[in-house]
Amino acid sequence: MRAWGWGGSWRWVIVILLAWGTLLFYIGGHLVRDSEHPERSSRELAKILAKLERLKLQNEDLRRMAQTLRLPEGQAELGVVDAGKLRHLEEQLIRAKEQINSYRSLPGDGPGRNQEELRRKVETGVKELWYFVRSEVKKLGSMESSALQKHTDTLLQDLGHQQRSIMTDLHYLSQADGAGDWREKEAKDLSDLVQNRISYLQNPADCSKAKKLVCNINKGCGYGCQLHHVVYCFMIAYGTQRTLILESQNWRYATGGWETVFLPLSKTCSDRTGASTGHWAGETNDHDVQVVELPIVDSLHPRPPYLPLAIPQDLAPRLHRLHGDPSVWWVSQFVKYLVRPQAWLEKEIRETTAKLGFSHPIIGVHVRRTDKVGTEAAFHPIEEYMGHVEEHYQILARRMRVDKKRVYLATDDPSLLQEAKSKYPDYEFISDNSISWSAGLHNRYTENSLRGVILDIHFLSQTNFLVCTFSSQVCRVAYEIMQTLHPDASALFHSLDDIYYFGGQNAHNQEAIYAHEPRGTEDLALAPGDLIGVAGNHWDGNSKGVHRRTGRTGLYPSYKVKERVETIKYPTYPEADKLLKD
Repeated sequence: MRAWGWGGSWRWVIVILLAWGTLLFYIGGHLVRDSEHPERSSRELAKILAKLERLKLQNEDLRRMAQTLRLPEGQAELGVVDAGKLRHLEEQLIRAKEQINSYRSLPGDGPGRNQEELRRKVETGVKELWYFVRSEVKKLGSMESSALQKHTDTLLQDLGHQQRSIMTDLHYLSQADGAGDWREKEAKDLSDLVQNRISYLQNPADCSKAKKLVCNINKGCGYGCQLHHVVYCFMIAYGTQRTLILESQNWRYATGGWETVFLPLSKTCSDRTGASTGHWAGETNDHDVQVVELPIVDSLHPRPPYLPLAIPQDLAPRLHRLHGDPSVWWVSQFVKYLVRPQAWLEKEIRETTAKLGFSHPIIGVHVRRTDKVGTEAAFHPIEEYMGHVEEHYQILARRMRVDKKRVYLATDDPSLLQEAKSKYPDYEFISDNSISWSAGLHNRYTENSLRGVILDIHFLSQTNFLVCTFSSQVCRVAYEIMQTLHPDASALFHSLDDIYYFGGQNAHNQEAIYAHEPRGTEDLALAPGDLIGVAGNHWDGNSKGVHRRTGRTGLYPSYKVKERVETIKYPTYPEADKLLKD
């Protein structure tokens, strides 16, 4: 057998490494390109990963071979050049493998961020396609004869079956290879981390020396609005490293204050006194003021960065990997800390759960009427809600045994329960009409009304899916609490009007990922990278927004954009993190 020459050996190793690196880059690039065609990517991923395992074995052989090579005298210069190429190739290979591994689901490690984002993108794309097709076919059905109407109805049924089949496959994909277990653990770890940091901030060793932020709960609005007001105060307190002091005496819902219903925000510090006191003037100007009073968000000036929908920079990589809407997850952590119930309320929840026969599977429906209709929201008949309920029950039936189709109905219209029962006799409606009466305008601001709205929000958050109007703060609070009960509940809702928002939030932007040529005068022209300020989703395949560059308002296909989630540098709490580890 012919012995290798040193120069030939190096060249041979480099040629093999170059070929292997090129193949890895092809695979990695192929996956990235196919992220725009997920159906092709999902079919080929298994083949690619099998090839990757073989390539890894070859890589180990090549590494051992390279380590045994030595340069003879007189070839030092060649060796330096070739060794440099080898290092460069190895760096390329490492990057390529990292890119590919981001699509893998590793036991214990969980799926890669790209795989999770791709899975959610496919799920969103399927839903948006269904919204579009359903809307367009319904238009055709209203134009022609009854025969065409029958044909379009059949077509919609067939398309619905296909959509539900794909969504079911995606659900099982999300649980494959230990990914479901990883999500459970990661969600718990992240929540424990944030809850521990909040608790650390809220319980200073010496209250008399602690910097404080004072928030008065009595904003002139209902319970959901007031809770969100306190959340906004809490987020700024967290960002400015101040202990939140909540002033809630003579609360319009309970004169004894917040702590008669929920646990105190602090065990060590509830006194607002300090060496100096001032009104909010901005984080920099307030630096030397010990006690700062915060106005309602509408009057906040200057505005700090610690407002929704931004998320902390240090948690962003983990949140993007775990959750479909990191912004609502971040809000939910402050809601979670705030609504920890007192013992009497816990007992009330247990007793009401048993009394109502609340059990799963169950879908939550919140119908807000009275003061909202005609002002903040349009009227939506019960049929509109129940169409989405039925659609989701057809999805649930593919994943679990549905013994009964239960609906938890929360409403401020006492007559709606009987209407729903008479129109939908094959459903079991679970509702407490006394809560509906207490939610009426004449009874709203009482302790009984407070009990009712807390119970409604609790049960809505406990359901498998939520159908409501996000123009209602009650519905948004229930959706926020839902995030604390699942690793990722971002898709477990359908809103008949608004997308999720937080009152007083900073700009909500989306970024175009595909070009769009206007189909008519109402459409926006988009190029990849364009920013759009979101006004809402029409749930027909289109969204509405303002083009940040041109200032024009119009429609655009929802699937051609992605969320732009802003990250900000919140302060870190290393002492709290250390206590959690210990």
